[in-house]
Parts: sequence; C-alpha cells; structure tokens
Amino acid sequence: MVKKIGIMQPYLFPYLGYFQLIDAVDVFVLSDDLQYIRQGWINRNRILVQGQAKYIHIPIKHDSYLLNINERVFPDNHRSTIRTLLKTIATAYGRAPFFKDVFPMVESVMRSPERNLARYVENSIRTVCTYLQISTPILISSELGLKSDLRGQQRVIETVKSLKGDVYINPIGGVELYNFDDFKGQGIALQFHRMCDMQSRRPGDDFEPYLSIIDMLMFNSISDMRKRLSHYSLESNERRDCSAT
Repeated sequence: MVKKIGIMQPYLFPYLGYFQLIDAVDVFVLSDDLQYIRQGWINRNRILVQGQAKYIHIPIKHDSYLLNINERVFPDNHRSTIRTLLKTIATAYGRAPFFKDVFPMVESVMRSPERNLARYVENSIRTVCTYLQISTPILISSELGLKSDLRGQQRVIETVKSLKGDVYINPIGGVELYNFDDFKGQGIALQFHRMCDMQSRRPGDDFEPYLSIIDMLMFNSISDMRKRLSHYSLESNERRDCSAT
C-alpha cells in the first residue's frame, strides 16, 4: 500500500488548505525543530473583522533569533493578549451560524496554559483536526531522531524515508523548492497540493482567500467542511483535476 507523507511547520489555526493536506496524507509531520521566522504564520493568522482581513497575533518572548520554533515561549503577560484576541473573535463572528459550536473550541485552545510556542500551536492543529474528524496521525519532527544538520530538500527526503513513505505531498507554494528527479532517485514520488476550494465561506460573501480556518468553521457545518476538505488537486505526473472532486 502506498504511504503518503506531509510535512509542515506548525501554524496557529492555519487555513483550509493546511487541513486538506493533513487529511490527504497517511502521516503528517509538524516541523517544530526549524528556526523560528518572524512575520510568518506560526503565531499569527488572519480573520475577517467588519469585512476586512485583520491579523490575530500572539507575541512571543524576545530572545535569540537563532532559536527553533520549539525553543520559543510566550512572555509572562501574554494572557492579556489572549483575552483581547478572544473578544475580537467573538465580536467578529458572534452572529455566525456556527459560533456557538466553534467559539468554545477556539477559546479552549487559546486559553491553554501551555507557554511553549510549538506545543501551543500544535494543540490548535490537533483540536481542529478532532473537530473536523481528521484521523491522520500527527508526528513531531524533533521526536523522529533525524540528524540536526539536515536542511531543505534533503531534510524532507530523509524524513519521508524514516517513515517508509512512498509519496511526499507539499503545498503548491513550494514547487520551486524541490526537484522531482531527486525524490524519484530516492524511491519517492513528489506531488504538490493545490487548494481548489476558492469559493467564499458562504454564497453571497465577498471572497477573501487563505484566512484562518476559524473563519470557515464559523460559517460551515462539519459535513460541509468535510466536503471542502476533499476539494483540492495533486499536481505531478498523475494530475488530479479539481473539477472531478
């Protein structure tokens, strides 16, 4: 049986395509042992506030820029930030049809006592997966015993090989980072995930792509979200057409 692997850095309540990728693979790996990069999606995302995309951001403690994601922590006073963010989310989506189902989940994640950035964000991903009935095993990169000097494509290849994977699926945004022949030479098929679901969260809404999954959850039932999870293409030598999903 073909074994598909996906690998991503942990992001705070990431967008729909992130969860499509998790659902599409047999094993998903969170790369918590990569260097933390400012202005990324690890501790921030976007929601709609009065029709405009706004960032929700949880600051982390000032420290060496060389530290990895799993070495970064929140400052002592981050609880006040959490309270403000929850008020913003409640105000923005209080009238959404699934607010009463989704907000308690979001609140439980954001009020977690965990101060380690990687573990905190990991919890947001696992919690949403449970809500969406995604059962894909999620592993943590730092627990796989990989060599610490591995970088880029070689790191990905060695991760897939360590898990005895046959296929590696990466988001389409990384298509320039990897070489099909290099993967093929290691017995791994390389595919790229493209989110086809570019429709608005509900009919009549203005379209704003790549918002946090929070936005989509507020306006869709679990059954509707399950349908959206399958609306993607895999681009490789065997291309999957979005129109067929």
